[in-house]
Amino acid sequence: MNWLNIITYCGTFVFAVTGALKARTHKMDVFGAAVLAFSTAYGGGTIRDMLLGIKPVNWMNDYIALGLVISALLITFLLKTNIAKFNRTIFITDAIGLGMFTIAGIKISLNAGIGDVYSVIMGVITATFGGLVTDILCNNIPDLLKNNEFYATACFIGGLIFILLLKLGLNPDICIFCCISLIVGLRILSKLNRIHLPRFK
Repeated sequence: MNWLNIITYCGTFVFAVTGALKARTHKMDVFGAAVLAFSTAYGGGTIRDMLLGIKPVNWMNDYIALGLVISALLITFLLKTNIAKFNRTIFITDAIGLGMFTIAGIKISLNAGIGDVYSVIMGVITATFGGLVTDILCNNIPDLLKNNEFYATACFIGGLIFILLLKLGLNPDICIFCCISLIVGLRILSKLNRIHLPRFK
């Protein structure tokens, strides 16, 4: 198992937890929680693979990923805490998942022969579109479209830095760590300090 597999599986588990926690905040049953866990964990990667023409899509026949999603669902189902803690936990797990899936999407796209900039875009899609689908299913305004914090922007900046560091010849493991840390840091700081892009008026 290589670093790409490890990052992808960690991101899958973290995003599955995020989806299941969102289901708890909406007081869904186990089936609803499973739908949100799967859509959050698999949505972005599925859209990326369809755009890249990768067949079958990444999660088909991957029983490790399936086991991770089911495990995340069970752990979240058994977890007992209040809604406020759920919201904080969702935010942290989502930020970590963003970093991991951005890297995974970029690496998979580069391996498929996609150029640097479009690989970064594929990384952003991988990281954010699963949450987009989940928020739509929950009838929420997607985090991707909110104007009071960095979301996709954090992924894009981190992805560009990752490509730049690779071009400079840094160790790929260091590049991965820096990119994930930067995305998580930007996501948290933007939330705490209400940093956002310029708005249309």
